[in-house]
Amino acid sequence: MNIRCLLVDDEPPALEVIESYIDMVDGLEIVGKCHNAIQAFSRLQETPVDLMFLDIKMPKLLGTDFLRSLRQPPKVIFTTAYRDYALDGYELDVVDYLLKPISFERFLRAVSKVMKAEPIQVGTSQTASIPIPSVEKTATTTSTFLYFRADRKMVKVFTRDILYVESLKDYVKIITTNAKPLLVKQSISSLEAMLPEDDFVRIHRSYIVAIDKITAYTPTHVDVAGQELPIGRLYQKDVGRVLKVGME
Repeated sequence: MNIRCLLVDDEPPALEVIESYIDMVDGLEIVGKCHNAIQAFSRLQETPVDLMFLDIKMPKLLGTDFLRSLRQPPKVIFTTAYRDYALDGYELDVVDYLLKPISFERFLRAVSKVMKAEPIQVGTSQTASIPIPSVEKTATTTSTFLYFRADRKMVKVFTRDILYVESLKDYVKIITTNAKPLLVKQSISSLEAMLPEDDFVRIHRSYIVAIDKITAYTPTHVDVAGQELPIGRLYQKDVGRVLKVGME
């Protein structure tokens, strides 16, 4: 039987990230998505829930206060941008405490605690079981990989091979060094949260680039793999900080 998951967060991009992660793990299913604790309370009265991914700082009622109000809560994984509530998580006996942005590898470690000894497999019923993504370490480098649903299968992509990502409305196009572009149905904001923040930078509402793949730049553009990509005005300071140059 699948573990029935309820997602509670007032930020749509954060919901998209967890939803995309759950979609890649066999044995998990989403039975509801709520934008605040009041909606979540109603959903819990209507729908059986085994695991709740719960944000803390939300309007109307904090996630911690909401959890305290429940007589028989499901298992809970906190998802938050704030470290200050770690003690509350311990006192409330939550399964795990995930700090945003949440990586897929960290997400898997959290849900594995719920699934106990059951093996976690990434994929769908149409594909063979795939080992969970992990961090592979060598003497000289650390490599991380993710799986993306494309062409009716789960495609493995090493983050070190990503050149840049382009948003195309409801899809993103992932450009890599060793394969044709991948077209994935996902928002660029949710993908941004999945990528290592030390290795990638958002330069425009439509573009994320690998920092070490930038070969040249100006205050308004960066060059990656022979492509000139625009730097959005709202992103200039962040890009300038990454490249250690002022772009005012």
